Amino acid sequence: MIGYVTLGTNDLTRAAKFYDAIAAEMGVGRMMEFETFIAWGKWDGGAGIAATMPFDGEKATVGNGTMVALEAKDRDQVKRLYDIALANGGSDEGEPGPRGEPDENGMLFYAAYFRDPDGNKLNAYLMDKVE
Repeated sequence: MIGYVTLGTNDLTRAAKFYDAIAAEMGVGRMMEFETFIAWGKWDGGAGIAATMPFDGEKATVGNGTMVALEAKDRDQVKRLYDIALANGGSDEGEPGPRGEPDENGMLFYAAYFRDPDGNKLNAYLMDKVE
């Protein structure tokens, strides 16, 4: 079980603004905070997310092929998370919409993709019934 995912940042104040807004939409807040590290989530909840200045003092870089997926409760929340990301210094990687074809149970992967201000890739998604 994943406890939390950590993403590097070169500007913790800027990252905090971005993730504070995302976390608020997800119904959580900061659960741990230090001078170089902030984690969002619930101690008794699912996996959290953290932004950190690299421990080795080197510049934070983006992992090629690395992405954090945020499970949304419905399509409206996918859109809100995407909009919040863009309004807080994030960049577009794919507007909200269906991806692929429905599975044998009529479930469809619905997602929006974006990057945080440091370039880390995230998405907001859900498995939803075809409308």
